[in-house]
Amino acid sequence: MSEKVIVLPWTNVYGLARTLVALGTAGTLAASSAEALFRPVATVGDYPLCDSTTSASLFCLAPDNYSHLTWLKWGCVAALPVVASGWRPRFTALPHAYINYSVFAGIAIVDGGDQIALILSMLLMLPALGDRRRWHWQPDNERTIDTTASRALALVGVSALVVLRLQMVVVYLQAAVAKLPHQEWQNGTAMWYWGNNLEFGPAPWLDTLIAPVISTPLGVALMTWIPLAIEGSLVLCLLLPQRLRWWAMGAGITFHLAIALTRGLWSFALAMSAGIVVLFLPLGSTIHASTPSRPRRDKDDPDAGQEQEQQPTPQAQPQ
Repeated sequence: MSEKVIVLPWTNVYGLARTLVALGTAGTLAASSAEALFRPVATVGDYPLCDSTTSASLFCLAPDNYSHLTWLKWGCVAALPVVASGWRPRFTALPHAYINYSVFAGIAIVDGGDQIALILSMLLMLPALGDRRRWHWQPDNERTIDTTASRALALVGVSALVVLRLQMVVVYLQAAVAKLPHQEWQNGTAMWYWGNNLEFGPAPWLDTLIAPVISTPLGVALMTWIPLAIEGSLVLCLLLPQRLRWWAMGAGITFHLAIALTRGLWSFALAMSAGIVVLFLPLGSTIHASTPSRPRRDKDDPDAGQEQEQQPTPQAQPQ
């Protein structure tokens, strides 16, 4: 009997996810001053708090000095583009996860983007630690799994990507289910309240386009229920054939870009798009200019060569 096949995780799919997460965190830090990131919070205290587990944050090296915090912030901003470039994933994986932990634990007001960025960077760290490529964009055509250590690294990497997929499904399931009990989401008027909110509503230039839509019953109903339908498709995506996943993936990324455009949550959009990329593309597949290729498997698999002969022009297959 042949040994079980291990899908290789080291492709540019997980690399693209790492890049998106790193760019989102870099944007948050670069666009915000130290005074805004580490402002005091009523009933909580001055940030960074630096107590218990949060004391491990990078920003606890200078908790009471905005000048030093600014230097630490820009140090992170300088490091994150290196991560985003894809250079030496196994060397940049731990610094990437540590920076995201420091941001999440250190800044005063975190949002969902900071939280999901931390989770994704921790999970993406596991395949990255076993990635021997110079750049995470390169194909790993010569990689073979012929030792116990290499098989363990491949298994850990693939397992982390599976957990990442399940995490994204849970996020969207919670997002959809949490809306359903509220009457505004049931009757299709929720987006009218969001669109007219002075604090979280769209920018004035964009409001001229959105206001006429949400002022009509059909328009506001569609803008309310379409996000629910998109979130539902993201929850069920692993049960869909790959040809339908393309549409759901496009809808999900467009949905988050629309949120970023109207709410200004660009780091959140980039982090969620990173998760969507891993969620929808087959494990072990590689992104080419046309379509992702078939997932690469261990070359020791006796059926691998036979499968390639039968399918000279592979297409993406659902997992």
